[in-house]
Amino acid sequence: MDLSDFIKDVYHDLPMLPKESPPWKIISNLEIMLEDLFPTLESKNYMVSDCVAVHETALVENGVTLKPNTIIGPRCTIKSGSYFRNGVYLVSDVVIGANCEIKQSIILKNSSAAHLNYIGNSLIGEDVNLEAGSILANHFNERVDKNIRVLLEGMIVETNMVKFGSLIGDHSRIGANSVLNPGTILHPRSIVPRLKHIDQIK
Repeated sequence: MDLSDFIKDVYHDLPMLPKESPPWKIISNLEIMLEDLFPTLESKNYMVSDCVAVHETALVENGVTLKPNTIIGPRCTIKSGSYFRNGVYLVSDVVIGANCEIKQSIILKNSSAAHLNYIGNSLIGEDVNLEAGSILANHFNERVDKNIRVLLEGMIVETNMVKFGSLIGDHSRIGANSVLNPGTILHPRSIVPRLKHIDQIK
């Protein structure tokens, strides 16, 4: 699987990613990858403390919680009440609205999430917009079989994961109060209408 088919500059912006590795494996190893990045950041205008790195040009409002293994890149903005955990990387120029929760995810440049979003175990491309209240679910709480499968080129692929959210291609638009099932794969310039439930494997 070539991630650059979904996110054009992914290997340029994230050179530490193993090529040909599927997104669910990348996300499952994200905390380890971020730990390896911290020693390289202090010389690049990041303030690093307790496994949290914030670029000097980023704005983090009062009331934001950043758990260990979080990297906030240049010119990012995070509004009050947001909560980051289990490894989060905002590459650059990302805007996160008030009271969002982001877990174990990468968000690439010029993307934004409005207030009250949940983004779980996901890889989000460049210039993606998530309207208020959209949910990127990462776990099948309601199923006995919790293994996540994805639909790729018309084929169902086993991820062998019980936690994986979405891969969202560049320039996509996710409508307010929509829900993306675990394992959702969206190509570049996808549009999800407001209030839509995306379930690619029935």
